[in-house]
Amino acid sequence: MTHALTVVSAGLRSPSSTRMLADRLAQAARVALSRTGDDVEVRVVEVRDHAHAVVDALLTGFPTGALRDALHDVTSADALVVVTPTFQASYSGLFKSFMDLVEEGTLRGMPVILGATGGTERHSLVIEHALRPLFSHLRAAPVATGVYAATSDFGEGSDALEVRVSRAAEDLADLVLGRAARVDAGARARAGAGAVSERAGTAGGDVADVTPFEQLLARSGASA
Repeated sequence: MTHALTVVSAGLRSPSSTRMLADRLAQAARVALSRTGDDVEVRVVEVRDHAHAVVDALLTGFPTGALRDALHDVTSADALVVVTPTFQASYSGLFKSFMDLVEEGTLRGMPVILGATGGTERHSLVIEHALRPLFSHLRAAPVATGVYAATSDFGEGSDALEVRVSRAAEDLADLVLGRAARVDAGARARAGAGAVSERAGTAGGDVADVTPFEQLLARSGASA
């Protein structure tokens, strides 16, 4: 089985700490998802590359070209990693504009790692008060562990970030692999039910041979 993992990075510069965090989360998630031997296809959406197209799509209502393909990568994924820089104690406007183009219902039940970056630790609650409500509204399934990275987290000797990254990746893998197992079990159950129904139809004769319930009631009344 191949799992499609789409990474949405909304950093405004290149290189950016947002993309650095997104790459770390993607690598950890890829390792966690492949623990059962499955393949993982990682697709990256760099939102800044679509900035002008995002504005055009918001005005016209019709994403086209590379932006349309990027949105398809998001909605067709088995799981998402989303990372935004922190602006005014919330997600960036570009990130929100991109997510506004995602059609309602297309992320239902999709496991998501929520990530954010900022200059200081004081904005770390951006994940809980901004990102998590947004993806809950989209009916996605954000993992319990969100990952916020301040500038100091990228320094040498900082292990706390790696711990959070690994924990979030394991949370995502648990959701994705569990979801895949449920879908597979459901498919097997439906196939089995179809086979049983087919065998019953061939062995039990036509449905027309069954005595109607009204006749059974009439017989019961007559005998009484």
